[in-house]
Amino acid sequence: MKNALILAFAALMLAACGTGGTGGGETMSLVGFAVPKAANNAIQKAWAKTAHGKGVRWKESYGASGDQSRAVVSGLKADYVHFSLETDVTRLVGAGLVTADWNTGPTKGIVSQSVVVLAVRKGNPKNIRGWDDIVKPGIGIVTPNPGSSGAARWNILAAYGQVLAKGGTRQQAEEYLTAFFRNVDALPGSGRDATTAFTGGTGDVFVTYENEAILARQSGEDFDYVVPDTTLLIENPGAVLKAAGPKAGKWLEFVLGETGQTEFAKKGFRPLTRIAAVDVPGANDPADPYPVPKALLTIAKDFGGWDKAATEFFDETNGVITRIQKQAGKS
Repeated sequence: MKNALILAFAALMLAACGTGGTGGGETMSLVGFAVPKAANNAIQKAWAKTAHGKGVRWKESYGASGDQSRAVVSGLKADYVHFSLETDVTRLVGAGLVTADWNTGPTKGIVSQSVVVLAVRKGNPKNIRGWDDIVKPGIGIVTPNPGSSGAARWNILAAYGQVLAKGGTRQQAEEYLTAFFRNVDALPGSGRDATTAFTGGTGDVFVTYENEAILARQSGEDFDYVVPDTTLLIENPGAVLKAAGPKAGKWLEFVLGETGQTEFAKKGFRPLTRIAAVDVPGANDPADPYPVPKALLTIAKDFGGWDKAATEFFDETNGVITRIQKQAGKS
């Protein structure tokens, strides 16, 4: 009898562990790139107030987008991923972890969006107004490393694409990037690490996501930022894995709904869908936080999509950006 009671108790404990602890709540694993953690956490709190989200517990892992994607392929548990680049999700498709139709919904698999901006020191002492100013002699640039960071790839393509948008040639765009990398003071591993470097005093200008600049200012950092006349729309994908728990699909629906997108907007991301007006502390104009740039480039329209852009610009052997980085000694 004593042995039977012990076995029954053990079975109950195993069942509790399998459902995420007491109360029968499901445990979900979120793996993402570093930048949207604050927004995802805010959405999780809102979701917890709903019938589907009540009792759900979270295990989270955040870091550089490419590193996180490779970690999931190598066995890091994930029910839902939120990455910087489409290619970091398609890597999971190739590994059989995400279905091939992950990007066929109304938002094409995108769950958050922003634009590339230029963060500058308070009062803008170097008078940086746009892309031409940051390649002048004596300007120190901070941007994450495109070898590990998805944020960096958006930044670098924005810098390249703005030359073409003004009527420049591909050769002139490469010359611009050569000057750009010549001025780089720091290439941290992730977008969040780059923010830390800049706010710690490195460089004169930080090429970053608009939402990262806004969130840093919400957190007490004191710097300015400039939305260039020509910039690039940043589109971050999210996907549910094949082996995900039963509530993961409901989570994704919530993320894409009005409440989820409102929480993204409050943390500096431009909402994917129409939401009620919100004030966004940290934005240049909290009441009108997301002005429309004069020219907004997109990966699909201006670079032929991420599959093409990843090969052309970031191939480890022959990519345009890879070559320029090596030549500048900034790999």
